[in-house]
Amino acid sequence: MTDCLEKTLEKARATIAARDLAASDAAVLLMVSGGSDSTALAYLGAALRDAGDIGPVAMLHVNHQLRGEEADGDERFVSSLAELLGIPLFICSIDIAAEAARSRENVEAVARRERYLAANEALRSMCQHEGCPLSEARIFTAHTADDRIENFYMRSIVGTGPGGFRSMRYENGPVVRPLLDATRDELRAFLAAREAAGEPCACDAAGNLWREDATNAHTDRFRAYVRHKVVPPCKEWNEALPEVLVRSMNLIADEDDMLEQMAGELAQRDSEWVAEDDTFGIDRSEGFRLRPAFGAAARPLQRRAVLQLLQAMLGPDARVDTASVEAVLDGFAEGKPHGGYVTNIQHDLAVSANKQGVLVEPMAYFRARRKRDREKAGERAAAPRSPRDRLVGRRLHSRTHPTPPERTSP
Repeated sequence: MTDCLEKTLEKARATIAARDLAASDAAVLLMVSGGSDSTALAYLGAALRDAGDIGPVAMLHVNHQLRGEEADGDERFVSSLAELLGIPLFICSIDIAAEAARSRENVEAVARRERYLAANEALRSMCQHEGCPLSEARIFTAHTADDRIENFYMRSIVGTGPGGFRSMRYENGPVVRPLLDATRDELRAFLAAREAAGEPCACDAAGNLWREDATNAHTDRFRAYVRHKVVPPCKEWNEALPEVLVRSMNLIADEDDMLEQMAGELAQRDSEWVAEDDTFGIDRSEGFRLRPAFGAAARPLQRRAVLQLLQAMLGPDARVDTASVEAVLDGFAEGKPHGGYVTNIQHDLAVSANKQGVLVEPMAYFRARRKRDREKAGERAAAPRSPRDRLVGRRLHSRTHPTPPERTSP
C-alpha cells in the first residue's frame, strides 16, 4: 500500500518537473470538487507542499447549486478535507442555472467559465495574502489521463480543428494539470491505500472517501456516454490503452507545438491589427488585416494563423468554427487577395478583400465604412467641374471621336 502512495506522488512530481509546471516556491490553488480525482489532488498537493516541491497551497470549491442537497454535501466534504490537511479554503456559490438562463448559454459552458473566473480571483487574493508573485502562481486542476482520452474520442466523433487530437494541454496559462499522466483508477487506488495505511482521511456522512456525482452515470450526456459506452470496449481490446493513447497524444502535441509556433510567426509577419498605435496600443476587438504576402503561405499554416488571430480578437473562450477560418482564407484566390470578395462569419464578423489584403472586422464597422465610402463617392459625383475640367473633357471627347472628312464640291 505504501508503494502505491509513493508511486502516485512520484508520478505527479515527475509530471511537474518534466513539464516545468510550477516552481518550488510558487503559490498553488487546488481546484477541488470533492470527486475522487480532485480529492486525490488535495492530498497530493499537501504532500508536495510539505516536501518543498511547491510553495503555499490553498483550495477552491465552487458550488454550482445544480444538485440541491447533493451539492451542499460536496461542499461540506471539501470543507472537512481542507480542515484535515490544514489548507486554507475558498468557497464560491453560484446559481449556474439562473446565469445560463440569463445569458442563454449552455449550462456546462457557463459553469466552466464561472469556475475559472472564481479560480483567478481566489489565486489573486491568495498571492496578496501570502506575498507571492501572481506571475509565478498556478492553478492545479485534477484532470487525468481518462479525461484526456474521453476528449480524444469525443472530438473523434464530432470533429475537431488543428491540434484538437492532442486533447488537453499540460499547461494553459496559469492553469496546469499535474495528474494528466495518471489514470482515475490509479487515483482511486491511492485513496484506498491511504485509508488502508492508516493515514488521516476525510469521509462524507456515508463514510465515503470521495463524493460521487450521480449525473456522471447518465449516458444521455455526451461525456458520460463516451466514458461508459465507448472507452470500455476499447480497453477490452487493448488493456494498455491509457498508456498507448497518452503517448500518441503527446506525439501529436509535440508536432502541434511546432506548427503553432510557425503559424504564430506567419501571423506576426504577414498580418496587422486594425487599431494599433504607439499611444493606445492594440485594440484587437476592431479586427485584423492579412497582408497580400499571407496568401503565399501553405494552407495548413494559414488555417492555424487565422485561428490564432480570430481567437485573439474574440477572446480565449470563444468557439471558432472551421467554416469561419475557411471563409477568411477564401478571401485569397491563387495566392492573392480576391478583390471584391465579401462575406460574413460567426460572431457577426465581416470579411472583405481588396489589393491591400483580407480584412476581418465587426459587421457594424464594415457597414459604417461602406456607408462612408458611398457618401464620398456621391459627393465626388455631385461636385461641379471647373472650366479646366470641362476643357479637358472636350479634348478627350475630340480624341475619342475623330473629325469627320471635309466635303468636296461636285
